[in-house]
Amino acid sequence: MKSLSSVLSTLAFIGVVILFILHFSGNKKTETVASAGPASAGAATTRIAYVDIDSLESNSNYIKVKKDEFKKHQDAMNAELARAEQQMEADAADVQSKAQAGTLTKPDYEAAQKRLGQMQQSYVTRKQALTEQLMKEQDDFNKDLKSRLDSFLVDYNKDKHYDYILSYGAGSVLYGNKDLNITNDVIKGMNERANAGNDIKKNK
Repeated sequence: MKSLSSVLSTLAFIGVVILFILHFSGNKKTETVASAGPASAGAATTRIAYVDIDSLESNSNYIKVKKDEFKKHQDAMNAELARAEQQMEADAADVQSKAQAGTLTKPDYEAAQKRLGQMQQSYVTRKQALTEQLMKEQDDFNKDLKSRLDSFLVDYNKDKHYDYILSYGAGSVLYGNKDLNITNDVIKGMNERANAGNDIKKNK
């Protein structure tokens, strides 16, 4: 049996966040910042910060709870499919044994083969339904997490005045000045929001 874990990794649901790039279009103001290289007097630069996605995934309480929840769902689905497969194999072995012993009439054998075919079809249908269910949970979580992250960063940026907040990871940012790293702020703020909204308790 090809397990659901090979169809959908428990880590896959975080993938959509790695690609996010937020542009705060409502805040176009640029500010003069210190530059290590030559710059004309009074020159303004775009203000940019970044979030380390790997660190966010590892330290966000909400994400960790959801990952555990996904793993439990996945394990339960795999266990259900394993039981169904074992039952099919046992029934098929029983039919084969009786057929070889000559204790099955032709009509009985044909009926048994039909039943086994129906069991196989039910198994395939159920496996597809469980896979689609898990993929929908992943998609729903991706949307929810991105919405939470967008909302938090909009509020966070009200007094920071960044023009862009980028993701660090998966090659989206190859190098980042550590002074521009706001990951700890994001982790702390999102954890506080999750705890305040009882998201952690509700998902345990």
